Amino acid sequence: MPDRALIVARMHPENAEHIAKLFAESDAGPLPGILGVRRRHLFGYRDLYFHYVEFDGDHRSALREAAGREDFQELSRRLRPLVDPYDPDSWKSPGDALAAEFYQWTPDSGGRR
Repeated sequence: MPDRALIVARMHPENAEHIAKLFAESDAGPLPGILGVRRRHLFGYRDLYFHYVEFDGDHRSALREAAGREDFQELSRRLRPLVDPYDPDSWKSPGDALAAEFYQWTPDSGGRR
């Protein structure tokens, strides 16, 4: 069943182009397919960074698998100077930056909490 995640962090808006380039390079390789990534969107609002990603399966499983992969670790190393944790005191991994979904709506199923 498809799943999605929203990672929230901080960035300087002038880093957006460089961040997009790093993801484009990574997304051109095997990592998205291995992790079951269907779609990725990066958003910026002032100093906030939003990384929306859809997966073929459970996003928690994909993030656990990613953590052990060298290509994911390299991407994370390259992003580190460009993206700051929203809450540096509690951040240990991307899983610590996941937004909690509390409502969704689709034409087929209506609204759900």
